[in-house]
Amino acid sequence: PFFFALGTVRVPTLPLCDTLSLLQPIKIARLISSPLYLSLVVLLLSRFVSSMATYAAKNLKSIKQILPAPRAHWVGNGFHVYPVFADKAFSGELSPFLMFDYAAPKEFKPNTGRPKGVGQHPHRGFETVTLAFQGEVEHADSLGNRGVIGSGDVQWMTAARGIIHQEFHSNEFSKRGGTFEMCQLWVNLPAKDKMVPPKYQEILKKDIDQATSPLYVFGGEASGCGAPADLSEGSVRVIAGTFHDAKGPASTFTQVDMWDITINSVDKSFEFDTVPGNNVIVFVRRGAIEVQGKPVESQGVAIMTRDDSTKVVIKAKHEKSQILILAGEPIEEPIAAQGPFVMNTFEEIRQANMDFHSGNFGT
Repeated sequence: PFFFALGTVRVPTLPLCDTLSLLQPIKIARLISSPLYLSLVVLLLSRFVSSMATYAAKNLKSIKQILPAPRAHWVGNGFHVYPVFADKAFSGELSPFLMFDYAAPKEFKPNTGRPKGVGQHPHRGFETVTLAFQGEVEHADSLGNRGVIGSGDVQWMTAARGIIHQEFHSNEFSKRGGTFEMCQLWVNLPAKDKMVPPKYQEILKKDIDQATSPLYVFGGEASGCGAPADLSEGSVRVIAGTFHDAKGPASTFTQVDMWDITINSVDKSFEFDTVPGNNVIVFVRRGAIEVQGKPVESQGVAIMTRDDSTKVVIKAKHEKSQILILAGEPIEEPIAAQGPFVMNTFEEIRQANMDFHSGNFGT
Protein backbone atom coordinates (compact mmCIF):
# COMPACT_ATOMS: atom_id res chain seq x y z
CA PRO A 1 0.00 0.00 0.00
CA PHE A 2 1.89 3.05 1.25
CA PHE A 3 5.40 1.70 0.59
CA PHE A 4 4.49 0.31 -2.83
CA ALA A 5 3.24 3.77 -3.82
CA LEU A 6 6.52 5.26 -2.63
CA GLY A 7 8.44 2.75 -4.68
CA THR A 8 6.79 3.85 -7.91
CA VAL A 9 6.50 7.62 -7.35
CA ARG A 10 8.47 9.80 -9.74
CA VAL A 11 11.20 11.72 -7.92
CA PRO A 12 10.45 15.45 -8.24
CA THR A 13 13.11 17.58 -9.91
CA LEU A 14 13.62 19.91 -6.95
CA PRO A 15 16.81 20.73 -5.02
CA LEU A 16 17.38 18.18 -2.26
CA CYS A 17 16.88 20.78 0.48
CA ASP A 18 13.34 21.31 -0.87
CA THR A 19 12.47 17.66 -1.43
CA LEU A 20 13.64 16.67 2.05
CA SER A 21 11.03 19.03 3.43
CA LEU A 22 8.37 16.81 1.80
CA LEU A 23 9.21 14.12 4.33
CA GLN A 24 8.60 16.35 7.36
CA PRO A 25 4.96 15.23 7.83
CA ILE A 26 6.07 11.60 8.23
CA LYS A 27 6.31 10.60 11.86
CA ILE A 28 9.90 9.52 12.43
CA ALA A 29 9.01 7.46 15.48
CA ARG A 30 6.60 5.35 13.47
CA LEU A 31 9.25 4.71 10.82
CA ILE A 32 11.80 3.64 13.39
CA SER A 33 9.33 1.16 14.82
CA SER A 34 9.11 -0.60 11.44
CA PRO A 35 12.36 -1.87 9.86
CA LEU A 36 10.60 -2.34 6.55
CA TYR A 37 9.39 1.26 6.46
CA LEU A 38 12.82 2.49 7.51
CA SER A 39 14.48 0.49 4.72
CA LEU A 40 12.09 1.92 2.18
CA VAL A 41 12.65 5.49 3.34
CA VAL A 42 16.42 4.99 3.12
CA LEU A 43 15.93 3.67 -0.42
CA LEU A 44 13.75 6.65 -1.28
CA LEU A 45 16.32 9.07 0.12
CA SER A 46 19.07 7.42 -1.89
CA ARG A 47 16.92 7.88 -4.99
CA PHE A 48 16.42 11.52 -4.07
CA VAL A 49 20.16 12.04 -3.70
CA SER A 50 20.92 10.30 -6.99
CA SER A 51 18.18 12.17 -8.81
CA MET A 52 19.18 15.53 -7.36
CA ALA A 53 22.83 14.97 -8.28
CA THR A 54 21.74 14.32 -11.86
CA TYR A 55 19.42 17.35 -11.78
CA ALA A 56 22.12 19.65 -10.36
CA ALA A 57 24.68 18.50 -12.91
CA LYS A 58 22.22 19.08 -15.76
CA ASN A 59 21.31 22.47 -14.28
CA LEU A 60 24.86 23.79 -14.59
CA LYS A 61 25.12 26.05 -17.62
CA SER A 62 27.85 25.22 -20.12
CA ILE A 63 30.22 27.75 -21.65
CA LYS A 64 29.62 28.49 -25.31
CA GLN A 65 32.72 30.63 -25.81
CA ILE A 66 35.37 32.55 -23.87
CA LEU A 67 36.42 35.84 -25.46
CA PRO A 68 39.86 37.22 -24.53
CA ALA A 69 40.39 40.89 -23.75
CA PRO A 70 40.11 42.92 -26.98
CA ARG A 71 42.37 45.79 -27.99
CA ALA A 72 41.34 49.14 -26.47
CA HIS A 73 40.57 52.28 -28.47
CA TRP A 74 39.51 55.87 -27.75
CA VAL A 75 35.92 57.10 -27.85
CA GLY A 76 36.21 60.87 -28.07
CA ASN A 77 39.19 62.01 -26.02
CA GLY A 78 37.92 60.94 -22.62
CA PHE A 79 37.06 57.25 -22.81
CA HIS A 80 39.76 54.65 -23.49
CA VAL A 81 37.60 51.56 -23.87
CA TYR A 82 37.73 47.83 -24.56
CA PRO A 83 34.96 46.78 -27.01
CA VAL A 84 34.04 43.80 -24.85
CA PHE A 85 31.65 42.09 -27.26
CA ALA A 86 34.10 42.45 -30.19
CA ASP A 87 32.56 41.06 -33.40
CA LYS A 88 29.50 39.77 -31.51
CA ALA A 89 28.21 43.30 -30.92
CA PHE A 90 24.83 44.06 -32.52
CA SER A 91 24.11 40.38 -33.08
CA GLY A 92 21.16 38.39 -31.84
CA GLU A 93 23.61 36.05 -30.14
CA LEU A 94 23.85 38.33 -27.07
CA SER A 95 20.35 39.86 -27.19
CA PRO A 96 19.03 41.98 -25.51
CA PHE A 97 22.56 43.35 -25.08
CA LEU A 98 23.94 45.12 -28.14
CA MET A 99 27.30 46.65 -27.27
CA PHE A 100 29.60 46.85 -24.25
CA ASP A 101 32.49 49.32 -23.88
CA TYR A 102 34.66 49.08 -20.77
CA ALA A 103 37.05 51.86 -19.77
CA ALA A 104 39.59 50.15 -17.48
CA PRO A 105 41.13 52.24 -14.68
CA LYS A 106 43.19 55.03 -16.23
CA GLU A 107 44.89 58.05 -14.68
CA PHE A 108 44.00 61.49 -16.04
CA LYS A 109 46.02 64.56 -15.11
CA PRO A 110 44.26 67.73 -13.91
CA ASN A 111 42.77 69.56 -16.88
CA THR A 112 42.03 73.28 -16.87
CA GLY A 113 40.64 73.29 -20.40
CA ARG A 114 37.45 71.84 -21.83
CA PRO A 115 36.51 68.55 -20.09
CA LYS A 116 37.37 65.44 -22.07
CA GLY A 117 34.60 63.29 -23.50
CA VAL A 118 32.15 63.07 -26.40
CA GLY A 119 30.14 66.00 -27.74
CA GLN A 120 26.52 66.05 -28.89
CA HIS A 121 25.34 62.95 -30.75
CA PRO A 122 21.95 61.28 -31.37
CA HIS A 123 20.53 57.90 -30.39
CA ARG A 124 17.33 56.07 -31.32
CA GLY A 125 15.85 52.63 -30.68
CA PHE A 126 17.65 51.39 -27.56
CA GLU A 127 18.94 52.27 -24.08
CA THR A 128 22.41 53.28 -22.89
CA VAL A 129 23.46 52.17 -19.42
CA THR A 130 26.54 53.87 -17.95
CA LEU A 131 28.16 52.44 -14.80
CA ALA A 132 30.69 54.69 -13.07
CA PHE A 133 33.19 52.80 -10.92
CA GLN A 134 35.79 55.54 -10.39
CA GLY A 135 35.72 59.19 -11.44
CA GLU A 136 32.70 61.16 -12.61
CA VAL A 137 30.72 61.50 -15.85
CA GLU A 138 28.60 64.56 -16.63
CA HIS A 139 25.59 64.07 -18.90
CA ALA A 140 23.34 66.56 -20.71
CA ASP A 141 20.61 65.88 -23.27
CA SER A 142 18.03 67.51 -25.54
CA LEU A 143 15.26 66.96 -22.98
CA GLY A 144 16.98 69.19 -20.48
CA ASN A 145 18.29 66.39 -18.30
CA ARG A 146 21.66 67.18 -16.79
CA GLY A 147 23.56 65.46 -14.03
CA VAL A 148 26.78 63.98 -12.72
CA ILE A 149 27.16 60.28 -11.97
CA GLY A 150 29.91 59.46 -9.50
CA SER A 151 31.57 56.33 -8.23
CA GLY A 152 29.00 53.58 -7.78
CA ASP A 153 26.22 55.45 -9.63
CA VAL A 154 24.41 54.36 -12.80
CA GLN A 155 22.82 56.40 -15.58
CA TRP A 156 20.10 54.49 -17.45
CA MET A 157 18.99 56.46 -20.50
CA THR A 158 16.15 55.29 -22.72
CA ALA A 159 16.81 56.89 -26.11
CA ALA A 160 13.71 55.25 -27.67
CA ARG A 161 12.23 57.54 -30.35
CA GLY A 162 15.22 59.84 -30.19
CA ILE A 163 17.48 61.90 -27.98
CA ILE A 164 20.59 64.01 -28.48
CA HIS A 165 23.09 63.96 -25.66
CA GLN A 166 26.69 64.50 -24.66
CA GLU A 167 28.92 63.03 -21.98
CA PHE A 168 32.15 64.38 -20.54
CA HIS A 169 34.35 64.03 -17.50
CA SER A 170 32.70 66.21 -14.86
CA ASN A 171 34.11 69.68 -14.24
CA GLU A 172 35.25 68.70 -10.75
CA PHE A 173 36.97 65.51 -11.92
CA SER A 174 38.62 67.40 -14.79
CA LYS A 175 40.08 69.98 -12.41
CA ARG A 176 41.46 67.53 -9.86
CA GLY A 177 42.29 64.58 -12.15
CA GLY A 178 42.52 61.03 -10.89
CA THR A 179 41.55 57.46 -11.77
CA PHE A 180 38.69 56.99 -14.22
CA GLU A 181 36.86 53.68 -14.68
CA MET A 182 33.46 53.15 -16.24
CA CYS A 183 31.52 51.07 -18.70
CA GLN A 184 28.63 51.65 -21.07
CA LEU A 185 26.17 49.03 -22.26
CA TRP A 186 23.64 49.37 -25.05
CA VAL A 187 20.45 47.42 -24.32
CA ASN A 188 18.01 46.81 -27.16
CA LEU A 189 14.31 47.68 -27.07
CA PRO A 190 11.57 45.55 -28.63
CA ALA A 191 9.91 47.00 -31.73
CA LYS A 192 6.80 48.04 -29.81
CA ASP A 193 8.90 50.24 -27.50
CA LYS A 194 11.46 51.71 -29.90
CA MET A 195 9.40 54.86 -30.45
CA VAL A 196 8.17 55.51 -26.91
CA PRO A 197 9.14 58.86 -25.36
CA PRO A 198 12.75 58.97 -24.15
CA LYS A 199 13.42 58.97 -20.42
CA TYR A 200 16.29 59.13 -17.97
CA GLN A 201 16.94 57.16 -14.77
CA GLU A 202 19.54 58.54 -12.39
CA ILE A 203 20.38 55.61 -10.11
CA LEU A 204 22.60 56.56 -7.20
CA LYS A 205 25.04 54.35 -5.32
CA LYS A 206 22.88 54.49 -2.21
CA ASP A 207 19.93 53.09 -4.19
CA ILE A 208 21.99 50.13 -5.42
CA ASP A 209 23.56 49.57 -1.98
CA GLN A 210 20.06 48.95 -0.65
CA ALA A 211 19.75 46.14 -3.23
CA THR A 212 22.92 44.32 -2.17
CA SER A 213 22.95 40.59 -1.46
CA PRO A 214 25.53 38.24 0.03
CA LEU A 215 27.12 35.67 -2.24
CA TYR A 216 25.80 32.11 -2.12
CA VAL A 217 28.28 29.27 -1.66
CA PHE A 218 27.95 26.57 -4.33
CA GLY A 219 25.98 23.73 -2.75
CA GLY A 220 27.65 21.09 -4.90
CA GLU A 221 26.21 18.80 -7.50
CA ALA A 222 24.66 16.50 -4.92
CA SER A 223 22.41 19.04 -3.24
CA GLY A 224 22.02 21.97 -5.62
CA CYS A 225 21.39 24.20 -2.57
CA GLY A 226 23.65 27.17 -1.87
CA ALA A 227 23.99 28.81 1.53
CA PRO A 228 24.51 32.57 1.97
CA ALA A 229 28.12 33.53 2.64
CA ASP A 230 29.33 36.16 5.06
CA LEU A 231 29.44 39.64 3.50
CA SER A 232 33.19 39.72 4.17
CA GLU A 233 33.53 37.13 1.38
CA GLY A 234 31.93 39.40 -1.21
CA SER A 235 28.61 40.74 -2.41
CA VAL A 236 26.24 41.22 -5.32
CA ARG A 237 25.03 44.75 -6.07
CA VAL A 238 21.81 44.35 -8.05
CA ILE A 239 21.43 47.14 -10.61
CA ALA A 240 18.53 45.57 -12.50
CA GLY A 241 16.46 42.46 -11.99
CA THR A 242 16.74 40.28 -8.90
CA PHE A 243 19.27 38.13 -7.07
CA HIS A 244 17.68 36.04 -4.32
CA ASP A 245 15.83 38.60 -2.14
CA ALA A 246 17.54 41.70 -3.60
CA LYS A 247 15.72 43.65 -6.33
CA GLY A 248 17.56 46.27 -8.37
CA PRO A 249 16.30 49.87 -8.70
CA ALA A 250 16.40 50.09 -12.52
CA SER A 251 13.18 49.69 -14.48
CA THR A 252 13.49 47.77 -17.75
CA PHE A 253 11.30 47.10 -20.80
CA THR A 254 12.25 43.42 -20.97
CA GLN A 255 13.55 41.00 -18.35
CA VAL A 256 17.16 41.96 -17.56
CA ASP A 257 19.45 40.99 -14.68
CA MET A 258 22.55 43.13 -14.14
CA TRP A 259 24.75 42.17 -11.19
CA ASP A 260 27.92 43.97 -10.03
CA ILE A 261 29.82 41.28 -8.12
CA THR A 262 32.83 41.39 -5.81
CA ILE A 263 34.44 38.13 -4.63
CA ASN A 264 37.01 38.45 -1.85
CA SER A 265 37.52 34.75 -1.09
CA VAL A 266 39.98 32.88 -3.30
CA ASP A 267 39.37 29.30 -4.48
CA LYS A 268 35.86 29.14 -3.06
CA SER A 269 32.98 28.43 -5.41
CA PHE A 270 29.88 30.62 -5.47
CA GLU A 271 26.70 30.03 -7.45
CA PHE A 272 24.53 32.40 -9.46
CA ASP A 273 21.10 31.28 -10.63
CA THR A 274 19.77 32.81 -13.83
CA VAL A 275 16.44 32.61 -15.65
CA PRO A 276 15.94 29.63 -17.99
CA GLY A 277 16.32 30.61 -21.64
CA ASN A 278 18.28 33.79 -20.90
CA ASN A 279 21.44 34.87 -22.67
CA VAL A 280 24.05 35.03 -19.89
CA ILE A 281 27.37 36.89 -20.08
CA VAL A 282 30.12 36.88 -17.43
CA PHE A 283 32.64 39.75 -17.68
CA VAL A 284 35.77 40.05 -15.52
CA ARG A 285 36.42 43.67 -14.59
CA ARG A 286 39.36 42.96 -12.33
CA GLY A 287 41.26 39.91 -11.17
CA ALA A 288 40.81 36.44 -12.62
CA ILE A 289 38.18 33.77 -12.15
CA GLU A 290 37.06 30.31 -13.13
CA VAL A 291 33.60 29.90 -14.66
CA GLN A 292 32.35 26.31 -14.58
CA GLY A 293 36.00 25.39 -13.95
CA LYS A 294 37.35 27.24 -17.00
CA PRO A 295 39.76 30.20 -16.55
CA VAL A 296 38.67 33.70 -17.57
CA GLU A 297 41.21 36.51 -17.25
CA SER A 298 40.80 40.24 -16.64
CA GLN A 299 38.66 41.94 -19.32
CA GLY A 300 37.71 38.50 -20.63
CA VAL A 301 34.15 37.29 -21.22
CA ALA A 302 32.45 33.93 -20.79
CA ILE A 303 29.38 33.56 -23.00
CA MET A 304 27.13 30.86 -21.62
CA THR A 305 25.08 28.48 -23.74
CA ARG A 306 21.46 29.55 -24.03
CA ASP A 307 19.20 26.74 -22.81
CA ASP A 308 17.00 25.84 -19.84
CA SER A 309 19.91 25.29 -17.44
CA THR A 310 20.34 28.12 -14.94
CA LYS A 311 23.34 27.83 -12.63
CA VAL A 312 26.69 29.59 -13.12
CA VAL A 313 29.50 28.65 -10.70
CA ILE A 314 32.36 31.12 -10.24
CA LYS A 315 35.59 30.75 -8.29
CA ALA A 316 37.91 33.76 -7.87
CA LYS A 317 41.62 33.19 -8.45
CA HIS A 318 42.59 36.65 -7.17
CA GLU A 319 41.36 38.44 -4.07
CA LYS A 320 38.79 41.17 -4.68
CA SER A 321 37.96 39.96 -8.16
CA GLN A 322 35.21 42.08 -9.68
CA ILE A 323 32.71 40.72 -12.16
CA LEU A 324 29.62 41.79 -14.07
CA ILE A 325 26.95 39.24 -14.90
CA LEU A 326 24.53 40.32 -17.61
CA ALA A 327 21.51 38.13 -18.25
CA GLY A 328 18.37 38.81 -20.17
CA GLU A 329 15.47 37.49 -22.19
CA PRO A 330 16.43 37.60 -25.88
CA ILE A 331 14.42 39.88 -28.15
CA GLU A 332 13.61 37.64 -31.10
CA GLU A 333 13.46 40.41 -33.71
CA PRO A 334 15.71 41.58 -36.57
CA ILE A 335 18.49 44.01 -35.65
CA ALA A 336 19.36 46.86 -38.02
CA ALA A 337 22.22 48.91 -36.58
CA GLN A 338 24.06 51.87 -38.06
CA GLY A 339 26.10 54.33 -36.03
CA PRO A 340 23.98 55.66 -33.14
CA PHE A 341 20.70 54.07 -34.32
CA VAL A 342 19.39 50.55 -33.70
CA MET A 343 16.07 49.64 -35.31
CA ASN A 344 14.48 46.56 -36.91
CA THR A 345 14.85 47.54 -40.58
CA PHE A 346 17.23 49.72 -42.57
CA GLU A 347 14.25 51.71 -43.82
CA GLU A 348 13.75 52.73 -40.18
CA ILE A 349 17.46 53.61 -40.01
CA ARG A 350 17.07 55.88 -43.06
CA GLN A 351 14.07 57.52 -41.41
CA ALA A 352 16.09 58.10 -38.24
CA ASN A 353 18.82 59.82 -40.26
CA MET A 354 16.24 61.96 -42.06
CA ASP A 355 14.57 62.94 -38.78
CA PHE A 356 17.91 63.86 -37.23
CA HIS A 357 19.14 65.96 -40.16
CA SER A 358 15.77 67.70 -40.55
CA GLY A 359 15.73 68.75 -36.89
CA ASN A 360 12.73 66.54 -36.10
CA PHE A 361 14.59 64.61 -33.48
CA GLY A 362 15.27 64.63 -29.77
CA THR A 363 12.31 66.85 -28.91
